Amino acid sequence: MQNVSELFKTHFLHYASYVILERAIPHVLDGLKPVQRRLLWTLFRMDDNKMHKVANIAGRTMALHPHGDAPIVEALVVLANKGYLIDTQGNFGNPLTGDPHAAARYIEARLSSLAKETLFNTDLMTFHPSYDGRESEPDVLPAKIPLLLLHGVDGIAVGMTTKIFPHNFTELLQSQIRYLEGKNFQFYPDFPSGGVMDVSNYQDGKGSIVVRASIEIVNNKTLTIKELCPYTTTESLIRSIELAAKRGLLKIDSIQDFSTEKPEIEIKLPKGCYAEEILPKLFKHTECEITLFPQTTVIHKNKPIEPTLSEVLRLHTDTLLGLLQKELEIRKAELQQTRLRKTVEYLFIKHKLYDTIRTSDTSSLLEEKVLQALQPFLKELPSSPTREDASYLISIPIRKILSFNEENTKSSLESIDKEIILVNEQLTDMCKVTIKYLRKLITKYKTLGERKTKIASFATKAHCEEKMLF
Repeated sequence: MQNVSELFKTHFLHYASYVILERAIPHVLDGLKPVQRRLLWTLFRMDDNKMHKVANIAGRTMALHPHGDAPIVEALVVLANKGYLIDTQGNFGNPLTGDPHAAARYIEARLSSLAKETLFNTDLMTFHPSYDGRESEPDVLPAKIPLLLLHGVDGIAVGMTTKIFPHNFTELLQSQIRYLEGKNFQFYPDFPSGGVMDVSNYQDGKGSIVVRASIEIVNNKTLTIKELCPYTTTESLIRSIELAAKRGLLKIDSIQDFSTEKPEIEIKLPKGCYAEEILPKLFKHTECEITLFPQTTVIHKNKPIEPTLSEVLRLHTDTLLGLLQKELEIRKAELQQTRLRKTVEYLFIKHKLYDTIRTSDTSSLLEEKVLQALQPFLKELPSSPTREDASYLISIPIRKILSFNEENTKSSLESIDKEIILVNEQLTDMCKVTIKYLRKLITKYKTLGERKTKIASFATKAHCEEKMLF
């Protein structure tokens, strides 16, 4: 009996660990769950600037994901409806009205320009084998925007949950700039559904927020709801109003749904009932007001942690600085290699060193002869030439030798030297480079930074708790 108990315990721990690390909880650095990361990586490998059938994308992602095509399609639809990383064509449903998406064979998608610019650089990525060992997949995407906070996320694992609200694109990047400048910063949720929220108890993602639908009073007898609370739909909101009216908590004459792509719910009031009087009751007894409690659980260094949202932003900003520094170091190494290659080519042709290697018969002797011929010019080279450089010189076509222009070559070398100096200057002040990069993103994608949820302060009484039980 003890052996069976130990067996159950071992298998349960393995299962719990798998669900936490491989399915439900996002990574703090790229803000993605494994299925989302695999999906985006597949889209990157497929990218040709054309739309691809979602069914085809899901099929190719299955080479990395062991759970079938249905969760892949749903993950793609969720990412697409957030509006940042995926361009779409066709009916992807409407989270505001609850309308479902079309079948995967009818809808198409591709990576957005923001995703291609900020999520992928294979020189900065590490990989591990896929579930069956046939493919390789990224450990974490080198995300240059704080996707975890931008997208928000919901997840239920074994013994833990995560619920991070979406935030405003521009405000997040501005907060990163303020952090790099050594200033205080604050940022608050911004829901695609709009509405109005009170963030007085947000506590950096450890407290709560109260969100209200935007209700317009057309006249004393008519109200129109055009923006919903997050995590509600037009259908669930109408149902909550009808249920409250049935219980006698408020009075309505009729309620009609004129929603298309955007919500529009019209409420008509009966005789003796006026808009100003019913408004507080709508907030108290229906989904026109909800209280939300965040739970920041993320994966960092292969284990779950519960940081504040400010800590997440600081960690991501420090990581961004490191990514940009690595890119500059890679660029510097490429420039230095180009500088060396062009210099040995310049010396090889100018001084006609190819005449000294004509007597060699084999390629290995040719390489040795080239390296020997370059010995008198080592002081003019940024570093010692290698056998690869010698092999390159041997393969120079006669056309290039005959069309050699010394002035053009010198000008090209000077241009490379200037770029190396510029890169060295940037490497000495990475904060400045990172701030410049963030400001460029804010300017380029400013349309993504328009705030949808208004911030206000309104009294929240004990009816919030009542409504949660309701």
